[in-house]
Amino acid sequence: MPNTTAAFPFCAWLGLRHPVVQAPMAGSQDSALALAVCAAGGLGSLPAATLSLDALRAELQRLQAQAAGPYNVNFFCHRPPTHDAAREAAWHRALAPFCAEAGLPPPSGPAVAARAPFSAAAAELLAAFRPPVVSFHFGLPEPALLAQVKAWGAKVLASATTVDEARWLEAHGADAVIAQGLEAGGHRGLFLTDDLTTQLGTFALLPQVVRAVRVPVIAAGGIVDAAGVAAAQALGAAGVQVGTAYLLCPEATPTPLHRQALRSDAAQHTALTNLFTGRPARGIVNRAMRELAAGTVGLNPLAPAFPLAASAMAPLRAAAESAGRSDFTPLWAGQGAPACRPLPAGALTQALASGWRT
Repeated sequence: MPNTTAAFPFCAWLGLRHPVVQAPMAGSQDSALALAVCAAGGLGSLPAATLSLDALRAELQRLQAQAAGPYNVNFFCHRPPTHDAAREAAWHRALAPFCAEAGLPPPSGPAVAARAPFSAAAAELLAAFRPPVVSFHFGLPEPALLAQVKAWGAKVLASATTVDEARWLEAHGADAVIAQGLEAGGHRGLFLTDDLTTQLGTFALLPQVVRAVRVPVIAAGGIVDAAGVAAAQALGAAGVQVGTAYLLCPEATPTPLHRQALRSDAAQHTALTNLFTGRPARGIVNRAMRELAAGTVGLNPLAPAFPLAASAMAPLRAAAESAGRSDFTPLWAGQGAPACRPLPAGALTQALASGWRT
């Protein structure tokens, strides 16, 4: 495959009209958003990391029956966490004052993992539908599972946050690399290191990855309009992935409080946080991120390993949301959120594509 440049025939390669990938956003969308993007000629994505097998089957049935073009199904590839009783107890003690304030009992018991990595069962289910594109976050699945995905001809995309990760993904079977800049909302895709000082902005990372690998490179992070698309193309991207801008589409399903925050001045301040899941993810700064921080806004080493941190936080989130507050809600958003506007997903896809020179 030739070196990645903006001239790479990305649309022909995937069967798209526009080189626009809608980022999978677990908890804030279902197949409706993916279908709307597909209908507009982009690559709609379904986040599967939080879906049961039955729910995934139902969503895949909708996509197979209704998608106007190729679609993408996304999975996580994290290692299942090991419970650390001492760490979880310390996390419970940190949350206890907030629980008392809300009239809730203090957290107790072992944490529950609400997100599962890609599995043999998921691969078997997926094979019945043969989605044309499958993407992964936090690396790639083990070789045997990856081989199952590739067996029906699926293109495999995967996220890299450093040049080393991009090279690793190429060497281990990714057909294209998503260069995820530090501006991006939601979870960082980092998997070779936990060192946040290695994380680069999109337009610093992108050209370095383009030079380092021979597979197509998709730019992600902070791209919310046609100007951002044009800049990514100028730096060698074969396509772009956009997430935060799609959160304001009527086809997306963020909570009302999340949507409200995205349209408020609060969206001007985002930060990385590990408080809600145990892995660094970018969201709009709220009370939890300020008051549970240990030195740096949004970060605390006591938070249990991904995805266990979410378990003890859930009652606080529910109580606050029932009172109309987003104090303990993960408000995932990228740094480009203030520039986002509420548009139908099809119109947004067309607007983004207008920045791409053909």
